Amino acid sequence: MPILSCSNLMKSYVVDTIFENISFNVEEGDKIGVIGLNGAGKTTLFNILSGELNKDSGEIYVQRDLKIGYLKQHVNITSDNTVFQECLEVFQYLIDMEENLRVLEQKISIEGNKGDSNILNSLMDEYGSLSEEFSNLNGYGYKSEIKGILKGVGFSDDDMDKDVNILSGGQKSRLSLAKLLLTKPNLLLLDEPTNHLDIDAISWLERFLKEYRGATLIISHDRYFLDNIVNRIFHLENKNLTIYNTNYTKFMTQRKRDLDLLKKKYEDQQKEIKRQEEIITRFMNYGGSRYIKQAQSRQKLLDKMKVINKQITSKKTRIRFEPKIKSGRDVLRVEEIKKSFGNFELLNDINFNIYRGERVGLIGPNGIGKTTLFKIILGTLSRDNGNIVIGHHVVPGYFDQEMTKLNFDKTIIDEIWDENPSLDYFDIRTILSQFLFIGDDIFKEINDLSGGEKARVALIKLILSQANFLLMDEPTNHLDIDSKEVLEDALLDYEGTLFVISHDRYFLNRVTNKILELTEEGINEFLGNYDYYLEKKNETFYEEDEENNKTKTQIKLERKKEKEIIAEERNRKKKISELEGKIAESEKELKNIDNELCKPEIYEDHEKIVELSRIREDIENNLNRLYEDWMKLT
Repeated sequence: MPILSCSNLMKSYVVDTIFENISFNVEEGDKIGVIGLNGAGKTTLFNILSGELNKDSGEIYVQRDLKIGYLKQHVNITSDNTVFQECLEVFQYLIDMEENLRVLEQKISIEGNKGDSNILNSLMDEYGSLSEEFSNLNGYGYKSEIKGILKGVGFSDDDMDKDVNILSGGQKSRLSLAKLLLTKPNLLLLDEPTNHLDIDAISWLERFLKEYRGATLIISHDRYFLDNIVNRIFHLENKNLTIYNTNYTKFMTQRKRDLDLLKKKYEDQQKEIKRQEEIITRFMNYGGSRYIKQAQSRQKLLDKMKVINKQITSKKTRIRFEPKIKSGRDVLRVEEIKKSFGNFELLNDINFNIYRGERVGLIGPNGIGKTTLFKIILGTLSRDNGNIVIGHHVVPGYFDQEMTKLNFDKTIIDEIWDENPSLDYFDIRTILSQFLFIGDDIFKEINDLSGGEKARVALIKLILSQANFLLMDEPTNHLDIDSKEVLEDALLDYEGTLFVISHDRYFLNRVTNKILELTEEGINEFLGNYDYYLEKKNETFYEEDEENNKTKTQIKLERKKEKEIIAEERNRKKKISELEGKIAESEKELKNIDNELCKPEIYEDHEKIVELSRIREDIENNLNRLYEDWMKLT
């Protein structure tokens, strides 16, 4: 049965409708990705589900005793506790229980000396019952659990004793995530949980959520994370919610097919509307009551027609990074770089080369020195030892994740125009419109912009720099999914050289062709994308060598084996096609039942709910088996 069900939810602010008539169910164990453009209403939906915001209309049905945990995107913890003490507050009930056990122990000791067996037996029974409950609630292991969770989200042993008030914003966000996970709610609402996590911490969170028995709704722009976690996608767009029972990548494939189909339906409908309007006009021109009545009848049918919305695709644009000149083959040579801050050695013996046309991803845990290395390469920070050699005709351009190069007191148009005075007003407005700055938006001050809007301004400046060597520090951090894909397309078409720091594994996988892993020991190089990096990291160190010389018998056997493989592949593809047909049919049945369960009148018929839930469970179990069979074959 659903642990949470929403029917015809609607929310608006004054005259702006955020969403309307959205309905869905959340089953126990569901892992759901909630996606959509910035401003589509994702966080508003979470605020309504958590009870922090009132809905305008619709119904929310919640399972009795459902415990909801909500991690907001922006948190600000103020506390005099240390990091560890702050997490201890989650287990105050166990601390109190432990104190009660100590009190009982003292009473048992006193009564034991007095020799009153009745009181002593009563105390012993109470102590035994409380001790068993304490043990069942992990009373002897909760401190280890706290340390495990804190380390998982990126805190070191030394961080445990740090005061909460001196933590950075990112560290406070990670602490909030740790506290939430320790409370073990039945339903987790996570708003951008990976924003302040490095790759190791994100991988840990993925493993945690996969094993987590409760349901989870996740707002995230981390597509790799969504692929690894979710089994359903809730897509908020144009005030409506569309549900896809799949992960992110398969959702995108289905989404593109749906948009192509919707576009064709829209075009066909427009042709039909135009044809009917021409007939109506012709009949009205003929005059006569018979023709006028026919025209009026056709007009009524036309008025009742449900017109398909022309706004069927997201607001996407296409951008291009165009280098002014072509660089030499050797773009960057880094030799034996060392950097220390006081007695703390951050970088030691860093060596690598970057060549023209390469798209290089720099990865490593937070605090390892990635941004410091960028600043040394750009000359904004001194090095203790080593050489930085910039190649012939190399023109660097830098995207700073903190966006410190933006003048926050300027308007958007002045920020761009002041650095590009050769462009005229029309050119500036055209460029700004490509990044969705239209109308009076161009006169907004930088200081008033959102993180994503500031990132778009910084990208405009980088494009206009005509650099042939882009150094980008976390360029996707504040971008929504559509904006990330636009940036990725531009970088794939870029004819210069790219060097990028990123924790966005989907971005790294799609854009880069070389990975540099920065560790405490130095740099490790992998000549491929992020998946290739993972593959090489997971390989065993020793592999058996293949024999170079093969006999004729071996060659015949290999050719026979190749024919068998081809036949097996043909059979595999046939089975995949059959399974996909069955999956589509089961998903359609599941959707029909979900629609039934969303109807308000169904909640008055308990037997109907139980029957539908049983049927739904059977279909879902069968669908899971079909997916498992499909995944084994793909």
